[in-house]
Amino acid sequence: MRARAPIVALLSASFALAQIDDEPVTAKDGMALPNAGNWGASWEPTPKPTKPAVPGIPWLQTLIDEAPEGGVLQLPAGRYSGPVVMTKKLVVDGQGQAIVDNGGEASVFTLETSGATLRGLVFTGSGSSHNTDDTCLNVRGHRNVIEDNRFDDCLFGIDLKQSNDNVVRRNRVRSLPVDLGLRGDAIRLWYSMKNVVEDNEVIDSRDVVVWYSNGNVIRRNVGRRGRYSLHFMYAQHNVVEDNRYFDNSVGIYVMYTDGVEIRRNLISHSVGATGMGIGFKEASDSVVEGNTIVYCAVGIASDLSPYQPDSTISIKDNRISYNGVGLSFLGDKAGTTVEGNVFEGNIDPVSKSGGGGATNNLFRANYWDDYQGFDRDGDAVGDTAYELYAYSDRLWMEEPTARFFKNAPLMEALDFLERLAPFSTPDLLVRDEAPRFVKPTLPLDGKAGAL
Repeated sequence: MRARAPIVALLSASFALAQIDDEPVTAKDGMALPNAGNWGASWEPTPKPTKPAVPGIPWLQTLIDEAPEGGVLQLPAGRYSGPVVMTKKLVVDGQGQAIVDNGGEASVFTLETSGATLRGLVFTGSGSSHNTDDTCLNVRGHRNVIEDNRFDDCLFGIDLKQSNDNVVRRNRVRSLPVDLGLRGDAIRLWYSMKNVVEDNEVIDSRDVVVWYSNGNVIRRNVGRRGRYSLHFMYAQHNVVEDNRYFDNSVGIYVMYTDGVEIRRNLISHSVGATGMGIGFKEASDSVVEGNTIVYCAVGIASDLSPYQPDSTISIKDNRISYNGVGLSFLGDKAGTTVEGNVFEGNIDPVSKSGGGGATNNLFRANYWDDYQGFDRDGDAVGDTAYELYAYSDRLWMEEPTARFFKNAPLMEALDFLERLAPFSTPDLLVRDEAPRFVKPTLPLDGKAGAL
């Protein structure tokens, strides 16, 4: 069943890419198409609402219906009732003081057109049903601009389905005040291509997800206190740059995905049993460059990655500091290059689950704060190779539940004795032939104050 998934994803992505005009498309049978009862039938027009959700205040649907196609609807400050389905090209400007409230029922606003702009609005009061994806803003069109809005007290925030070339910019998104697993996604891209998601702030939501969506740019966003700051699945050739993610369970997770570029992001305090800064699961041909990953349970985790034959993952010029484990490998699959990084203050710089080392991957010119060699010729490169061995650490690497006792006095004593007089041959985890002797300056150095 696992082997079928890429084929299904490819066929379904081809279908989605074909729907780039502004006309609704006809539903077709297919495993990967959404179920109309849950995900919403994105190829069918949304029924126009027949009455406001909140009586006694102006209904925004009426004002939009009366506005001329291609015009500008500038709303005075105040509260307006949803729900709204907008099917015309229009600029709706709330000037930061117009509130669209749906009274805690269903979805607030559906944008089912192309070339429109929603600016300066406050969306609030969606329902709480995951079965119907109750959302502040559903987007079902292309080349729209959603900017400078606030999304509060909604299950899902901004939901793009089969929507291409949109801009989602400078929005603030916060989910319903419920337990983390019951919240909705702050921003979701589903079969949506070439969108720009930039300068948004996501707080106390669940995930930002990019699924089956290619060629998107996610940059300069802030994410706090969520589950996945950013989750990719079957999403090819996306760019993630200059984001800041704090206090989330996971920073960036790349799953069954190729060609992702992850650059100059700051990720901190991804802690807990599943905490990690950046994770790869059967991903390929990706670049992790110039990031700062600090105070996480695991800095970067690699699970069967790179996955495709003859593909690579490049981990270059990152600061991986003060984590429980700096770089964790599940298996010793070849194809990862680790070059020019700073490993500093980690309890364990590198770990490898399942026994053995990570020597099938290339480590080159990294700075290791536990390097014990010299630099007699002053060329800033260590005279001898950096080698990291697993002694008693093999216990928790091979049996993860033993990690609970990792810093217990008995384990510390056992590790000391193993290093002093090994009971068995230790495993060579890492060999860096030319380690840096002097800590380099990296792209985000000097910006730690953002923490």
